[in-house]
Amino acid sequence: MAGQPTFEAREQVTGSDLGNLPAWDLTDLYPAPESAELTADIALLETEARDFAARYQGKLADLTAPEMLACIEAYQRIDITAGRIMSYVGLRYYQNTLDPARAKQMGDLQGRITDITTPLVFFSLEFNRIPDQTYEAVFAAADGPARYKPVFDRMRAMRPHQLSDELEQFLHDTSVVGAAAWNRLFDETTAALEFDVEGETLGLEATLNLLTDHDRGRREAAARALAAVFGRNVKLFARIHNTLAKEKAIEDKWRKMPTPQYGRHLANHVEPEVVEALKNAVTAAYPRLSHRYYALKAKWLGLDRLQVWDRNAPLPTASDRVVAWDEARATVLDAYAGFSPRLADLARPFFDKGWIDAAVTPGKAPGAFAHPTVTTVHPYVMLNYLGKPRDVMTLAHELGHGVHQRLAAGQGELLASTPLTLAETASVFGEMLTFRALLARTTDPAQKKALLAGKVEDMINTVVRQIAFYDFECKLHAARAEGELTPDDINALWMSVQAESLGPIFEFMPGYETFWTYVPHFVHSPFYVYAYAFGDGLVNALYAAYEGGLPDFQAKYFDLLAAGGSKHHKDLLAPFGLDASDPKFWDKGLAMIEGFIDELEALEA
Repeated sequence: MAGQPTFEAREQVTGSDLGNLPAWDLTDLYPAPESAELTADIALLETEARDFAARYQGKLADLTAPEMLACIEAYQRIDITAGRIMSYVGLRYYQNTLDPARAKQMGDLQGRITDITTPLVFFSLEFNRIPDQTYEAVFAAADGPARYKPVFDRMRAMRPHQLSDELEQFLHDTSVVGAAAWNRLFDETTAALEFDVEGETLGLEATLNLLTDHDRGRREAAARALAAVFGRNVKLFARIHNTLAKEKAIEDKWRKMPTPQYGRHLANHVEPEVVEALKNAVTAAYPRLSHRYYALKAKWLGLDRLQVWDRNAPLPTASDRVVAWDEARATVLDAYAGFSPRLADLARPFFDKGWIDAAVTPGKAPGAFAHPTVTTVHPYVMLNYLGKPRDVMTLAHELGHGVHQRLAAGQGELLASTPLTLAETASVFGEMLTFRALLARTTDPAQKKALLAGKVEDMINTVVRQIAFYDFECKLHAARAEGELTPDDINALWMSVQAESLGPIFEFMPGYETFWTYVPHFVHSPFYVYAYAFGDGLVNALYAAYEGGLPDFQAKYFDLLAAGGSKHHKDLLAPFGLDASDPKFWDKGLAMIEGFIDELEALEA
């Protein structure tokens, strides 16, 4: 796009008070969008997919153990090539979703890769028809694919929900004009939204950021600008949610999924009752956590009632200084090194080698993420860094993901992917390390209180708010099963969970009922959000074990991260003496949040 910086090579984008913000160097994936290497990989993928199907289709049940190992390794190589291609064009697109050339390349290649990989649809379907006795024998053999068994155990758990080969191929072929197309519409719509805040035109990320501004009038102006724009676009967002929920319901019906959430639980390798125990523990704790904390916050702000623009407001005593990029980097790396020099060493290349894209730029996707790309390259982290203390915590969070992805890469492409139940472990642990390091070096009581309050708010946002989000999704999908939902219907569902989770101290402005519209997880990854609460509760319990002096904690922690998706959460947590299926497990994590609120109350005395 004219006037926009290009990001093919690493460069620095300078913010007003932030210092030099890094941009991605994507050349570790491909030299350029029209490079010979990218063209060659597309051709290679086509050849490998066709050859794989010719060699193995109709023969999986007859393979010897060594032949099955060779088959799986060939499949993994194809997975890496496809992943590398789509990672590259996807990351370029998220840097500037308004650039027609980037959008076209991603759309074209999504369609091309879908066509190329259609011959591979047989693999999981035929694999799941291998008789149990044959499957167990092949995977038990010393010269076979034993190490890959966790991947295929999870695949075979889908057997009751598998459709005919023709239907599975049809779903594969139509995926680019189904959920993927609606996802893209959502992304491009949110990226293009503009908000008039007191005469200044801002994008979504910058407007949301104002909700943490010290100036209450500025926060209110931002909240009302968000409400106005969301209100004007609510019909489109309602259409997107209606369509995706209905599409999911149709596929779930054909697959005989017992609930809308069941597929997510299956993919996460977590039992539905474990998630239900988490949800019940958190909702029961609303009065002890969010209701209690926000009542304290109202008192600190000198207000009888809180408005939605006060929810993430800084305390009056909190510093409003901008944290420059170099300071944010030093803060996080020092905190990581305090836990283990190895952790800091794993994080450092993200800063030094162009693995982070930090600046807020026109067209850039909002939010933050760490994308693992493929195990033969390395992850990339995206931020929208504006120098707020929360941005420093976001950096710590996403670097935790990046470190986790680097360690898990040793498992290989098929085993590296961590189930969502454990995917937030390193990220939330990285935040906790950073917070504890900052708290330890803060001596001023007012700043200590502000820091502690900020951490409580982050934990409430991670646990209470995400479980409220999950509750909203559950209600939305249940209601959609009864028929089309109007924007007012969805608004009412949103407000029911907001009032319950935030508590009676809040007064909700007209327009807040539309704030569900911008949450990307509802669109991209239905029912993903409980993973944040799962991760926070799990990390709180882990951190308690660390503080309690559990022997060899660091070594056990690195082993947990390096396991990727090779083990069940029960096996990974056993060395720490923890069990997520124990209903009391979640109370340990919630008790840590309560303890922080106790400390805040004590500071009042």
